Amino acid sequence: MTTKAISVTEFKAHCLDVIRKVEQGGAAVELTRRGRVVARLIPAAPASQGTPPWLRLRGSGVLTMQPEESVLEAEAFEAQGSTSR
Repeated sequence: MTTKAISVTEFKAHCLDVIRKVEQGGAAVELTRRGRVVARLIPAAPASQGTPPWLRLRGSGVLTMQPEESVLEAEAFEAQGSTSR
């Protein structure tokens, strides 16, 4: 992977263009301050086209209550229903 060095000031002035070039070209960019590398901008790894996370998690949960049980107390329902007007 090729690497290009630019100053933080130049990056600030042209950040969207620099990010676009890293994204499209795949070249890393080193950000420098006073000639010293302070950060690196590298292309992200390609996203996997596998199974979406929500499908991978399907069926992995554990039901700890009965379906008719509630996590709220009966008083909470009563408090919601009573409104003063």
